[in-house]
Amino acid sequence: MAAASPPPSPPHPKRPKMSSSSDPEPEPTSLAAAGADPGQPRRRYKRRKVAIILAYCGAGYQGMQKNPGARTIEGDLEEALYQAGAVPEADRAAPARYEWARAARTDKGVSAAAQVVSGRFYVDPPGFIDRLNAKLAPQIRAFGYVRVTNSFNAKKFCDRRRYVYLLPVLALDPSAHPDREAVKASAGSENQLAKCVECSERGRKVPDIMGREGKLPDSEEEKVLDTPGEETVASHGELGDAKSVPASPVTETCDGETRLGGDVMIDIPSSGNGTEAQNAELGSNGAGKFDIEPALGTCDSEAVPTSASETICSDSTLGSVDVVASVVAEKENNFEPADSEKERMQAINIQKENGEESPLLKNTFAYTDEVKEKFNRILKHYVGTRNFHNFTTRTKAEDPAAKRYIISFTANSVVSLDGIDFVRCEVVGQSFMLHQIRKMVGLAVAVMRNCAPESIYDVAFRKDIRLNVPTAPEVGLHLDECMFTSYNSKWMDTHEAVSIEPYAEEAEEFKIKYIFPHIAAMEHKEGAVALWLHSLNSRNYPDFRYMETAGSEAKVGAEVENMEEVQMPSNNISE
Repeated sequence: MAAASPPPSPPHPKRPKMSSSSDPEPEPTSLAAAGADPGQPRRRYKRRKVAIILAYCGAGYQGMQKNPGARTIEGDLEEALYQAGAVPEADRAAPARYEWARAARTDKGVSAAAQVVSGRFYVDPPGFIDRLNAKLAPQIRAFGYVRVTNSFNAKKFCDRRRYVYLLPVLALDPSAHPDREAVKASAGSENQLAKCVECSERGRKVPDIMGREGKLPDSEEEKVLDTPGEETVASHGELGDAKSVPASPVTETCDGETRLGGDVMIDIPSSGNGTEAQNAELGSNGAGKFDIEPALGTCDSEAVPTSASETICSDSTLGSVDVVASVVAEKENNFEPADSEKERMQAINIQKENGEESPLLKNTFAYTDEVKEKFNRILKHYVGTRNFHNFTTRTKAEDPAAKRYIISFTANSVVSLDGIDFVRCEVVGQSFMLHQIRKMVGLAVAVMRNCAPESIYDVAFRKDIRLNVPTAPEVGLHLDECMFTSYNSKWMDTHEAVSIEPYAEEAEEFKIKYIFPHIAAMEHKEGAVALWLHSLNSRNYPDFRYMETAGSEAKVGAEVENMEEVQMPSNNISE
């Protein structure tokens, strides 16, 4: 009888696909070496379909979407997921393999307080969020994650998005930061405006303000600008023929308001638009001059404010201008460049000695009920299904993607950040295109400042009309919430809701620590919105006068098209 064969040895345990740490443990040579019960196989981790809720400050990043050669939020996040052990080596830099999706695609410099991304990740063992945050920069924070269905996609299942744009209150004042033509139009009237003394840009194009790169002066231009007693001054937002006017000393600051200083809570790198560097060079050449500069045209016949009490970068009476101008003229020949803050205080002291209040300290414009009612009426033009081909780039009017559904657009509250008052403009829509929100805000501000008539909205959404619409600076915009109403309602019995509500307190703390200080700092340091306001004129945007040239035909055509268009939600989803 043959001897019985020995029992087969147990199979060797397989190594898990991915450990929860960045350095996987070496494979044990035996079950005993692994410290496990020989009767039980070693535990293997599985990928889970999850939605991650996070926030970030967009300063220093070229937007959310991954772009080769650029620093993006998505690029840093993908690498952090790999370093945290959520993505295997084989899938590194290949997001399609783990079903990566984002709920919103933010522009360069735009922040988010409640972004959502989804995919299949290794989230075990516990502590996944802590491991992920340890690999991320401080200005990118993950709050938590929820398990979702296998078919979940953050982009497709997000049925609405809410953005908030914080706009300085003074941006709505027609007399704050006026352009050269508005100053000329008001000459000789009792509501005469003075040239803006807060901005040192002196008429050159600012990169990213007009959508085209500015041109820094060469050495010959600098010599001309530094000529004592005379300065070449061009209109803000224009690179055209400049006009030489008498020079006079002035204070130099780019604050969003007429206030002295203001502590900055946090110093975050700028978005790289070159404005700060340009301002630094301009400051070395001297500041802008305090005078009423003549011009060649007007922004609009309605550009003159209706009340002298509504001026910030202006004077309610000609007396205030004459007081400063006369004193400045006496010192013109002996003018030496001085510290801007020192000059500011000297100008203030001069007027105090004459018993007059400095216009630099005036701040009579406020977001009153009347102003709020008008601004909300203007924003309401965007509500509904519209063809927004004039409010984006690279999208033709015939493209179905140009139609977007805006649920609401309101501006009902004011927040104060580091001494500057901001209007909270809140827009909720199904989806948005590139630059759409910034262009909607830009045109609304132009209408509020009387640079364009409100009737321009009669043609702004027409397919057969192409308008050049101003784009507001990106710094004030942030994604406030991504909503998954339909998904949460359908799967409420089996899955957790995808919502920012459980992390609302953490999100608010992040905004206070990173997003809000960055917005205020950009206004104090660079005056992003203030410089942009100087570009709002009919020379840079000839389409502001479209209704004057087109006449009643354009209005009739707009009424016919609005009657044919059905007001229903669009299925196009972009961001």
